[in-house]
Amino acid sequence: MNDMKFLFGHLRDHLMTGINYMIPFVASGGILLALSVLLGGQNAVPTTGSLAGLAKIGQAGLGLMVPILSGYTAFAMAGVSGLAAGVIGGLLANNIGAGFIGGIITGILAGVICFYLNKIKLSDSLQGIMPMLVVPLISTLIVGGVVVWGIGAPIAALMNFLTVWLKSLGTSNLLVVGLILGAMVGADCGGPICKVAYGFGAALVGTVNTTTGMPSATAMTIMAGIGVAICIPPLAVGLATLIAPKKFTVNEQSAGKAALVMGAVGISEGAIPFLATDPMRMMPANMIGSAIGASIAMILGAGNPAPWGGWIVAFVAQKPFAYMLASLIGIAISTVLIVVLKPSTVAVMEKSGSEE
Repeated sequence: MNDMKFLFGHLRDHLMTGINYMIPFVASGGILLALSVLLGGQNAVPTTGSLAGLAKIGQAGLGLMVPILSGYTAFAMAGVSGLAAGVIGGLLANNIGAGFIGGIITGILAGVICFYLNKIKLSDSLQGIMPMLVVPLISTLIVGGVVVWGIGAPIAALMNFLTVWLKSLGTSNLLVVGLILGAMVGADCGGPICKVAYGFGAALVGTVNTTTGMPSATAMTIMAGIGVAICIPPLAVGLATLIAPKKFTVNEQSAGKAALVMGAVGISEGAIPFLATDPMRMMPANMIGSAIGASIAMILGAGNPAPWGGWIVAFVAQKPFAYMLASLIGIAISTVLIVVLKPSTVAVMEKSGSEE
């Protein structure tokens, strides 16, 4: 019973360990990637020159985000022996498109498996190799197998279904399309659901009219909604950390400042540290603000010819005032919801302490 209480009764503490180790990777990687986009001036990740190297450094940091989250969640539950299965499981989950949700799942799974494997008692001559060899080997095989042969195919099928479904919606009702695309972007902030919505919009603006040299007006309108939705979660949570700092830890307050930079240049992942630690409050707040912001941008006729998001594309957007207004409304809505829904960190600590 005490084992179960440690593993699952303190699950938020374990996740917070993973998130605290993840934040430096998100902040450093995200800001470097943001700088490469900003300095490149093309509203996209640079692919040539020295800025492409800067972008690769930033992408490397963000690419390690999910494995670090998974690895250190497992570490909090099972010690050093949980790191291998957690990190490798998180990397595999990220590679199949499971995003931070997959990282949380693999981290918890690795932590539980390693925790109980550590309890196996062998002879003194063999006990020494358990934490460094036997436990990591067995747990990595199990966690990796679950990802590769278990959840990989269903996730791929779900992403394909969402893509086909989006294409079937048409563009006749911009309000409905905007609400759906915005909600998808806000659901996991750069995760698989967001990437389906983004990929849908990017594919549309990538189809250029040979006569005008520009994407169609409908394609740019849809991408404008997606571009607005992308920046709302990180900008809203960053603003919330400034308005209501007592509702966030010191590490989260620092991450909030990085989220503001990332959100401005269209890197939605800046909101992931907050979404991972409190999904039941952050997810609806993000989805509602992003959905409303996206639909307003589309209804007002904003257009975005760049396959990117955030405020940086306002410089090339059609009806930039409408684009910015829609984003500000969405940010305001999400910020209010975050501040209202989240308890103070003092209250959370008192509740945790009363459960000891």
